[in-house]
Amino acid sequence: MARWLTRDDLGATARTATGLLLVSPDLSSAVPLDPRDHVLTAKALRECGAGERERVVVALAEPAGALWTAAAADVAEAAADVGPRGRMRLHHALTALKASTLVITPTGAMDFLARLHLEFLLDPLDLGLRNIVLTGEIASKRTIAHLAGEFEARVTEVFASPFTGGALAWRASEEDPLTPLADDVLGLAALTKDDSPDSAAELAELVVTSAAGDTVLRTGQVARVGGAGIPAPAHTVGDHVLVRGVWLALPRIEKALSKIDGVSGWDLSISRQGTLDAAVLTVTFSRGSLVRNPMWKSRIQQAVQALTPISIDVEIAQDVSETPAPGTVNDLRGHHLGRDRALIT
Repeated sequence: MARWLTRDDLGATARTATGLLLVSPDLSSAVPLDPRDHVLTAKALRECGAGERERVVVALAEPAGALWTAAAADVAEAAADVGPRGRMRLHHALTALKASTLVITPTGAMDFLARLHLEFLLDPLDLGLRNIVLTGEIASKRTIAHLAGEFEARVTEVFASPFTGGALAWRASEEDPLTPLADDVLGLAALTKDDSPDSAAELAELVVTSAAGDTVLRTGQVARVGGAGIPAPAHTVGDHVLVRGVWLALPRIEKALSKIDGVSGWDLSISRQGTLDAAVLTVTFSRGSLVRNPMWKSRIQQAVQALTPISIDVEIAQDVSETPAPGTVNDLRGHHLGRDRALIT
């Protein structure tokens, strides 16, 4: 009988996990590297056009960046890991290395394109990219087609494990379902029970089955079902939200704020008005004197910075509430459905 686990379960077992561990940026999960991660990621690159004559630049956060770069080195002529930050640095890397394939998040690619046009005043075609591989985020609509037109490149999307960053499935267009890279590796599950979704279900969670078949990992990513195959995820669910390709643990925000005197509530707002995700944490105090004290805002900013590499703006609500209230998430992107799977309809 297979064990069904969530990201929280993987965080709880970090102290006893063995082998080469792939650790999330906020340390909310630690997963031993599976040889299958490398093999399937290399296969995904080949499916997406990164053959032996390609020169690949990977612009992903860890632990995905190192894994993708190592896999690319096996299938391509050259591979380099430049990290996710710095658009001018990325442009310099692409030109200096004469890259022909770029692996990047969807919002990272769209932001890079916008800066090429508006800030750098450069033509995307001058880069000579032949392939762009998108992974690590839920892409906005028409992203694949837009990038393909601007760069005149083949643009594909890869669904990767949210725990290791390793490739699991891919698709060539927004309208296509996911094509798993191996049999029995990726499936769909009901939100409220450890089983396949009912035939009448409209939503299902993507799950990953271990190579041995003894563990099923809930990804926290949810797709709208109804057609053939496995659809790409359009939502997230659970105690972690996906922001700029990094999973943010809501329980850690709760724990950090609970240690600050006078905090009675908080709201995390996430939006994607431009090309990138933006997160704002609005904190409510129980006493008016704290609202007007900049030291308390500074304490909260420092606490949040210690939790995650994601940039989160902190605001203080002007209204005071003496009654404690649970924290809330307001995802203006429409991605996060809620923290409690049982309440999702």
